[in-house]
Amino acid sequence: MTLSLWQHVIIFVTTIVVMEGLAWLMHRYLMHGPLWLIHKSHHEPRKGMFERNDLFGLFFTPVSMALIYFGLRGYPILLGVGAGMAGYGMIYFFLHDVLVHRRVRLPITPKSGYLKRVYTAHHLHHSIHERDGAVSFGFAYVEPVEKIKARLAANQNNA
Repeated sequence: MTLSLWQHVIIFVTTIVVMEGLAWLMHRYLMHGPLWLIHKSHHEPRKGMFERNDLFGLFFTPVSMALIYFGLRGYPILLGVGAGMAGYGMIYFFLHDVLVHRRVRLPITPKSGYLKRVYTAHHLHHSIHERDGAVSFGFAYVEPVEKIKARLAANQNNA
């Protein structure tokens, strides 16, 4: 079976969108749930270059690589899915690790617009250092900051 360029692009973009939804669900219900023991390191000051939370990235990388491998060997749908996962990983790395957490130092400080919203939303997420009560679990899609602040205030009032 052969796919057109447009079909590959559609699969690639769809995978990125699905990965954001999957990342939100995993962050909200697994990382801030039963896998908090691993994710907790991300809500504490980092000691060194890596943290236990980085193990989550090691899960998706080989899956993406395997999908690309098989996609190039007769299963073309898997190529778009694997490439979309890798694309989402690059988006995540730039937004989360470079822009927000400065694990790679670049002279980028968002002043307004989308990048400022991502930056602010994730810092609001980190204003809670415990498993419960956090807000804003997405990485590439974030709600307006005013909604996130209202939810954070409501969570703190209900605690």
